[in-house]
Amino acid sequence: MKLAYYIEKDRLRKDPRVQALLERFRAGGYELYPVSASEDLLPGTDVVMSLGGDGTFLSAASLAVPASLPVLGVNFGRLGFLSECDPETVVQALDRGDYIIEEREMLQVHCADLPALFPCALNEMSVTRLGASMLGVDVEVDGAALPTYWADGLLVATSSGSTAYSLSVGGPICLPETKVFIVAPIAPHNLNVRPLIVPETSRLTISVRSRDERAVFTLDNRTYTLPAGARIEVGASPLRLRRLKLGESNFIKALRSRLLWGEDVRNAHAQD
Repeated sequence: MKLAYYIEKDRLRKDPRVQALLERFRAGGYELYPVSASEDLLPGTDVVMSLGGDGTFLSAASLAVPASLPVLGVNFGRLGFLSECDPETVVQALDRGDYIIEEREMLQVHCADLPALFPCALNEMSVTRLGASMLGVDVEVDGAALPTYWADGLLVATSSGSTAYSLSVGGPICLPETKVFIVAPIAPHNLNVRPLIVPETSRLTISVRSRDERAVFTLDNRTYTLPAGARIEVGASPLRLRRLKLGESNFIKALRSRLLWGEDVRNAHAQD
């Protein structure tokens, strides 16, 4: 198997744990080479391996998705929802063939005011204020206008992104295979708005009003600035993220172990 490996954090390049993992792969007969951009990918590559946390996985995905290559996330970060593979066991799992390749839905954006970029996001897109003034964010869902959100901003998340930024602003947790988008305001000044779940088939149009001349726009961990008044079109991407999922992977288990979901002293006593 030919593996391209991606490392974003400079401190990890000389980390003994990373070097030990790469040596285990080489000893197992795997062909390895580093990448930092999409043009570094070589013919015959089977997998792009992300070494780091979930942010590194998102960067690796922006290289791998256009090339239709699956991403293997090995966790050297803190949380590890996407980069969940244990460095100590990943080589043995690949040797045994104990994995599947799952597909994750992505969203796609179009905005005439943005530079040329990879227009897809696995987790979310967001628009937030640049200065002190709140934003007025107008959203249309399949042509039907929602009431204006007066807020610090607004995000549109995929089901994969439900445990990321969306979770922080009060959005629901969705199983990764759920085909929905989450529309959620960020620090809204409206007392009667809540996150909204819409079908993934929906087409969203977002426009921003602000006393400031510009706003901040993000696609996953990529950041840009937009002029106030810019219009953003959001929908499902025809591209999919292909992700290597080891046999032991389980989303509910990850919620409990990483986010301590449902942690309650009464649950421990109930097992006594």
